[in-house]
Amino acid sequence: MADLRDTRTRVIGQKVLRPREQVEERVRLKILSGELKSGDLLPPEAELARQFSVSRTTLREALRSLTTQGLIYKVPGSRGGNFVKSVDHHSLGSVVIDSVHNLLKLGSIDFTEVAEVRQYLEVPAVRLAATNRTEEDLERLRDIERRQKAASVDDPEVPKLDEQFHSLIAQASGNRVLASFVAALHHETEPVHYLDLSPEVGRATVRQHTAIVNAIAAQDPDAAEVAIVDHLTYLRSHLAAHVGA
Repeated sequence: MADLRDTRTRVIGQKVLRPREQVEERVRLKILSGELKSGDLLPPEAELARQFSVSRTTLREALRSLTTQGLIYKVPGSRGGNFVKSVDHHSLGSVVIDSVHNLLKLGSIDFTEVAEVRQYLEVPAVRLAATNRTEEDLERLRDIERRQKAASVDDPEVPKLDEQFHSLIAQASGNRVLASFVAALHHETEPVHYLDLSPEVGRATVRQHTAIVNAIAAQDPDAAEVAIVDHLTYLRSHLAAHVGA
């Protein structure tokens, strides 16, 4: 009977990735393993889409995410394409993701602990972003903000856009170690997945993101801190209500 009970409770499955996530994960692993090296040119998008048996749209979404993670960059023009970036501090984030993921699965640490650490790190990150951000950083944040405003709450891309938004803020801080930790911890906690994403909550979240971006644009660290704290407090209250329901 004991053996039967153990079999029933053993976890043997894992999250099934969507096509875009599968492409992203496969390319990421090839870069981190060294199979794809710094400066390598990826195959043309049409060829990559054929190799992965996905649409060009799906492929481009995966490449956009890899660009946000700092693993590849795109050069426009007839002689351009998608190139592999040097893997340095970004590999640190990957190690953190894998380690935290395994510890969460084993029950050695608690989800709330990881979420709290991420939130503590986001305050200094947004203050530094307000001070150090470039015009390119600001435009990338504005782009995410525009895409979030256009998305419906049931759009499957909403969680990824949220992750990219917070990761871009951390990158704009100019502190690569801080950016790696924030991106890694946000990847594992993915707070949007645990919210009751009603249209009202979706609109409130986008308004809060706009306030954060406006403070970063104005290069006002104090206003940026107030905006991020308001946002994180709002998320915590709705997360607690959803989990306790």
